[in-house]
Amino acid sequence: MSYTVKEIFLTLQGEGGQAGRVAVFCRFTGCNLWSGREQDRESAQCRFCDTDFVGTDGVNGGRFETAAELAGKIDSFWPAPSEDNGRKLVVFTGGEPLLQLDTPLIEAMHVLDFDIAVESNGTVSAPAGIDWLCISPKAGAPLRQTQGTELKLVYPQPGLNPADLAQLDFRLFWLQPMDGAHQAENLKAAIGYCLEHPQWGLSLQTHKLTGIP
Repeated sequence: MSYTVKEIFLTLQGEGGQAGRVAVFCRFTGCNLWSGREQDRESAQCRFCDTDFVGTDGVNGGRFETAAELAGKIDSFWPAPSEDNGRKLVVFTGGEPLLQLDTPLIEAMHVLDFDIAVESNGTVSAPAGIDWLCISPKAGAPLRQTQGTELKLVYPQPGLNPADLAQLDFRLFWLQPMDGAHQAENLKAAIGYCLEHPQWGLSLQTHKLTGIP
């Protein structure tokens, strides 16, 4: 299997339970809830996405013919080995990364001593071997992956109530205020819900607050 990648870069994880951790991000092309093209947004299942996952023209993007080739490219972005390097981390994202992430790539990353994190919309069942699985459900889309490390709900979403997700098998539950024109009131609503339902914590997009890619 070949892999099509929008971009690969070294950064700090901006959201959820690993916020602030150094990671190599590998953003795959493609999603099953939106084409990524503005002319299709109003007919998409997910209409609020703000990520460019179309094409392979991003920084260090391209087509990789084998898992070993892509794994080696990702590894090349990790700082040179030293005593204080800590655990390597790769975050596979998209688009929808589980359309492409497979067992050979998972195994290739583990051979290179990477922890593997995935950010998925949950419509595709995850293969075994992922170390940190983040699921972000979208209203109106089927939720097939109902267990993982953390559930991160962009909030509010009409038709998707946090209470309907609270019994799923996740270790961490986050509300992340929806960005956009109503971000301030969405933040207030998310804080209010968390205060009334302490199972849920507040996830902020710290990369946007700090200007980190």
